[in-house]
Amino acid sequence: MGILLNADPAAAGGGISLISMLLMYAVVIGAMWFFLMRPQSKEKKRVAAMLSALEIGDCVLTTSGFYGIVIDIKDDMVIVEFGSNKNCRIPMEKAAISRVEKSGEN
Repeated sequence: MGILLNADPAAAGGGISLISMLLMYAVVIGAMWFFLMRPQSKEKKRVAAMLSALEIGDCVLTTSGFYGIVIDIKDDMVIVEFGSNKNCRIPMEKAAISRVEKSGEN
């Protein structure tokens, strides 16, 4: 404790190192946000826009790898028709859709 109280004025340069250390922490946190958090939030916005533009008749790819056609849309549920026999209709959450191809596109 006596060492801290008897610090000589010549060692006052320690304040500069504290400022540089805080600046370095701010740079590291800013870089982590820029490289990790920002792309993730942009991807969430892209997926939300894709799901909000979902329409009946669109061809979708589910997260499990199945292609199907949207035949009905409710709040957070969609009914997707799989296969060519037109009898396989499965209700699923919108979150299970990974890609949407509009019905007018080839």
